[in-house]
Amino acid sequence: MSYSNSSIGSGSRTARRNVEFGRTYVVKPKGKHQATIVWLHGLGDNGSSLSQLLESLPLPNIKWICPTAPTRPVAILGGFPCTAWFDVGELSEDCPDDFEGLDSSAAHIANLLSTEPTDIKLGIGGFSMGAATALYSATCFAHGKYGNGYPYTVNLRAIVGLSGWLPGARSLRNKIEGSHDAARRAASLPILLSHGLCDEVVPHKHGEKSYHALNLAGFRNLSFKTYEGIGHYTVPKEMDEVCNWLNSRLGL
Repeated sequence: MSYSNSSIGSGSRTARRNVEFGRTYVVKPKGKHQATIVWLHGLGDNGSSLSQLLESLPLPNIKWICPTAPTRPVAILGGFPCTAWFDVGELSEDCPDDFEGLDSSAAHIANLLSTEPTDIKLGIGGFSMGAATALYSATCFAHGKYGNGYPYTVNLRAIVGLSGWLPGARSLRNKIEGSHDAARRAASLPILLSHGLCDEVVPHKHGEKSYHALNLAGFRNLSFKTYEGIGHYTVPKEMDEVCNWLNSRLGL
């Protein structure tokens, strides 16, 4: 679930081109279908490997949708093409966010959720770059629209971000504080963040900064868990806590 490049380097922005999303994998609920969660892989991964992990979790009432990101040149890899939800260069507050790529992926995820039955609770989770995309989707939900201004119409009930970061953190507070409806949606959306303290790919400080940025913007239903001695990967204890959190927040 991690990617091989272990350094966060800088790189020029790669040229934008039309992207085509890869194959989507679905894990059907073993029990009563009460919730559907789109789960997003990290850089260079695909939906297949995630579906195998999710199928083993003790969450029989959740349907999992595991899409595969488009293959695109990625600046952090020197322009080398691989599966990525958006382009990313250096992980720093000064590095520009690829809002075009983020909006495209967030819309693809929303489209996957939009066909679910109306009584089903909807959520998004992910690892690393997938976590970043899930958190960006959370901000679109709260704001009521994507970065490009198009309306965001899916009603999210839970967000999980493992070993990730928050794109667009700098402008988030102004977007939420400027609207009563946005503030209400932000305050009501449960978000679980977790991060390994020894993460060498997306350092722990980025998870911590994301938590504080969300909190300052008005997201009140936040949990942030730190795992000692853990790098850029998930461990059974972490996934157990994800299961408990989802059961509790979604009333499964």
